[in-house]
Amino acid sequence: MSDTSVLFEEHRAHGGWKLGVVRLNAAQSMNALSLDMIHRLQPQLENWANDDQVAAVWIEGAGDKAFCAGGDIVALYRSMTESGQQGSTTSEGEQFFRDEYQLDYQIHTFPKPVVIWGNGIVMGGGLGVMAGGSHRVVTEQSRLAMPEVAIGMYPDVGAGWFLNRMPGRTGLFLGLTGVQMNAADALFVGLADRFIPHEQKSNVMGAILAKDLRQDPYAGASQVLRRFERGGEALKPASALREHYDVIQALTDGDSLTEVVDNLATYAGDDEWLMKAVKNVAKASPTSLALHWRHYHRSAHDSLAEVFDRELQLSLNSLKMGEFAEGVRALLIDKDRKPRWHFPDLESVDPDWIEQFFE
Repeated sequence: MSDTSVLFEEHRAHGGWKLGVVRLNAAQSMNALSLDMIHRLQPQLENWANDDQVAAVWIEGAGDKAFCAGGDIVALYRSMTESGQQGSTTSEGEQFFRDEYQLDYQIHTFPKPVVIWGNGIVMGGGLGVMAGGSHRVVTEQSRLAMPEVAIGMYPDVGAGWFLNRMPGRTGLFLGLTGVQMNAADALFVGLADRFIPHEQKSNVMGAILAKDLRQDPYAGASQVLRRFERGGEALKPASALREHYDVIQALTDGDSLTEVVDNLATYAGDDEWLMKAVKNVAKASPTSLALHWRHYHRSAHDSLAEVFDRELQLSLNSLKMGEFAEGVRALLIDKDRKPRWHFPDLESVDPDWIEQFFE
């Protein structure tokens, strides 16, 4: 197996056109998105965008466990702490967020079909890559989430844009709780387009290569995926988000973050999925909850480009403010799972402190 972080292939297809294939190649880290990956992906995607022979692009992750489990936050932690001053900004951290968001925007605006095979874990930065695809496939093994509030961060990678476009307030709920979604949930909220069993991956790619995509590549790719989706309904799970939509709407119906979090904390039902979501909020960084609340509402009418601009500012400030570094330390470095958050609870959060992240 190659030790290159991303593998690229070009497959000659029916009619002479080519399919560009990307494989995130870090299975040992569940294909966590690194700066090296980003720097390899950007120029290759640009080349394929300008290559008239390439009609479409396919992106997948190595192995069967994950498409991409998120950004390489351990490397980001080093960039925040290696100078000896907790939370200091270094060029590596700034470079990562600038280039990651440029990559995400590049995929969102890519001029050709981008098929994403979103099998296994798709979280954080992985969801940023997947969200921009034109044809996003989930499988019976897919588990998607934006769990940033657990590590002192906030849902980024364009989340201010795509969470606002979900049914009702499900996007607000997902950002506050970081709860995992299955394939049916992802379809319900618009983060995926097709459900196809994972065992069909090679057959799907083969069928795409057998299809002449030169005339209408978007419709051609959709026709292939639709055919395989119709044969996999038996494995499709039920959607907890759809089932609990009305309850989620009631719990998130509040005029302030404190009111909504209180609603969640006083949930009196016995549904295990909702109970887990509520517990996640109780353990989350109060700063992160406040950042998500403010960013979500401020981004409601913004364009994708405007959202990425704001998230870049938020993320660069997150490198300096210390909350993100402390969350990563507690979860992945010392692994004591006892983060010392800047504020112990929502009531003590200083609005001026939160506003500094946006400046």
